[in-house]
Amino acid sequence: MSEQPERVITRVTRAGRVLAALVLGTLTAAVEMVFLLVAGPVLLVSLVHRRRGPAPARFVLLAAGGLAELEVRRLGLFGGPVVSERRGSRVIAYLAVRWLVGVLGGLVLFLLGLGAATAVTLVVGWSRGQNPDGIPPTPWIVAYLAIAGAVMLFLDIMGIVGVAALEVGIARRFLGPSSTEALERRVAELAESRAGIVAVVDQERRRIERDLHDGVQQRLVALALLIGRARRGRSQENLDDLLRQAQQEAQEALSELREVAWRIYPTGLDSLGLHDALSAVAGRAGVPVTVRYGLARRPAGMVETAAYFVVREAVTNAAKHSGAGEVVVEIEEEGEMIVVRVRDDGSGGADPSGGGLSGLARRVAALDGRLTVDSPPSGPTTITAEFPCG
Repeated sequence: MSEQPERVITRVTRAGRVLAALVLGTLTAAVEMVFLLVAGPVLLVSLVHRRRGPAPARFVLLAAGGLAELEVRRLGLFGGPVVSERRGSRVIAYLAVRWLVGVLGGLVLFLLGLGAATAVTLVVGWSRGQNPDGIPPTPWIVAYLAIAGAVMLFLDIMGIVGVAALEVGIARRFLGPSSTEALERRVAELAESRAGIVAVVDQERRRIERDLHDGVQQRLVALALLIGRARRGRSQENLDDLLRQAQQEAQEALSELREVAWRIYPTGLDSLGLHDALSAVAGRAGVPVTVRYGLARRPAGMVETAAYFVVREAVTNAAKHSGAGEVVVEIEEEGEMIVVRVRDDGSGGADPSGGGLSGLARRVAALDGRLTVDSPPSGPTTITAEFPCG
């Protein structure tokens, strides 16, 4: 129950940011319209008089780039990153289309404000015993206006959502990379992630070999020595003592072998799912761990595995290195992304380039995800992993 107010606050904050972005977009649309009215003749003159034109044309393109930069920063309020190249005529084309969308957003906001003002006027007037615009507060009138207001509010909200999506789509269409550039970047990203996965697998193999050599192998060597001493023993009392020690070493070896197998891949992740597997991580952590699981459906297998390892590594680091007294794990769906957050109240200073966290970053990047580490020297530490839902 405690996380519900936080979600409400988050949603209200997002709605406020979207409204602020649309209001700013209406203002910048007026600026862009004036700019285009001035820049059009300047560019036309530059084309006709090529010898005199380069300096004014460069100034126009520089100003257009500044307006596009302002728009990209404004679109950041929507929460979705916009890759911006801001090159030449594409910027002019973007501004030529974008100001129309800004005007459309202004009209949607105007209708929303008009409806809210009308509703407030009617309610205040009726509360004072008046009939604004000659509308009496009969039950049928109130019901009719309430239904009409709810429908208009729904249409306004859908209009706001549509304009916001159109804003981001237009920016990515005109300011983002071309299809060829996007394909080249994608190929480079895949090559880098493949190399990262190879490095992660090699690192995991070394860790498993080290765990087996330093742990299980040493136990088995001690067990073999105890059995050998028991075979050469003459006293029944010494024999019983050696067998008891051998049994203890065998149990310890089995325990460490299970621990190594659990660190490689937990069998409960396949049979029980991510939630129960994370509960097992919380039980083994050695510090109080709170798991808030908010996924309505089970994620894909590779995403589930990567999310598990992110949580396990973050919790292990918090317990061993940060001196944390509490760890909070949150897994929820935000839009088209599955977001995993691990917060601890430890001393901070986690190094994203370290072996464990860098390996996690490569594992997450291989799934088109992103891993961020926020760990100031005085703490707290927040590790966030984002995965596409698909």
